[in-house]
Amino acid sequence: MISSLHAAEQGVGSKTIVLLHGFGGCHDVWGEVISPLSASARTLAYDLPGHGLSLDFPGAGPAKVAAKAILADLSARALKRVHLVGHSMGGAVAVLMALADPEKVASLTLLAPGGFGPEINGALLRRFAAASESSEILACLAAMSGPRALPVDHAADTLSEMRRRPGQLEKLVEIAAAMTRDDRQGVIPRDLLDTLAMPVMVVWGTEDAVLPFTHADGLPARFHVHHVLEAGHMLIEEAPDLIARIIQRNMNRRARPVRPKLATTAD
Repeated sequence: MISSLHAAEQGVGSKTIVLLHGFGGCHDVWGEVISPLSASARTLAYDLPGHGLSLDFPGAGPAKVAAKAILADLSARALKRVHLVGHSMGGAVAVLMALADPEKVASLTLLAPGGFGPEINGALLRRFAAASESSEILACLAAMSGPRALPVDHAADTLSEMRRRPGQLEKLVEIAAAMTRDDRQGVIPRDLLDTLAMPVMVVWGTEDAVLPFTHADGLPARFHVHHVLEAGHMLIEEAPDLIARIIQRNMNRRARPVRPKLATTAD
């Protein structure tokens, strides 16, 4: 295990579920999702590099650094195959992991993943990065949630406590600035997504104010897409039971072979 990369482990079972939070979050946000999962599976909820107890990970910030770090940590734990779940920035990290080592990923569940289109609400994410008090964080979470979402005071308190660590706010501001440069985000090419053969489920709230749900349009036909009506970007907090059920369903799907594209020739 990598000492500068933190993962909280719960549950027992032959299957391992790896959970990657979004930007500005930490492993604790998965609590209500883990509860129904850990009865039959082992769960590993990571703090992404630059976040929480992984704050001091060297070179933290880019999704590629996080993907490489978590793959190395899984190897150090002697885990050959895992079910991978990622939200927002964690979704981009999960995709990069699956592209780099597809044999290690038994299934891929992506919750409003980053990197599926250039549009991003940079102003809101930079505001979220700089928020330190619970009231400020709660206001940002409300702006990122759907219109019917209940206040998540416990999540705001958890994130406020995380941000009290020396250097945490500064690191989040740095990551947000790089991630939202020119109010655009980096995009994972669709032809690369088309190479993923494991079961892939993409979940998106129709009222997402951070990443448009239209980023799920035009994905490979074998990807499953689930739109959550009236939900926003904070799917973990807004619909934890639904997310847990979706993860379980995707874990039970079979991989579909990737069919090679036929070359076209001009007459």
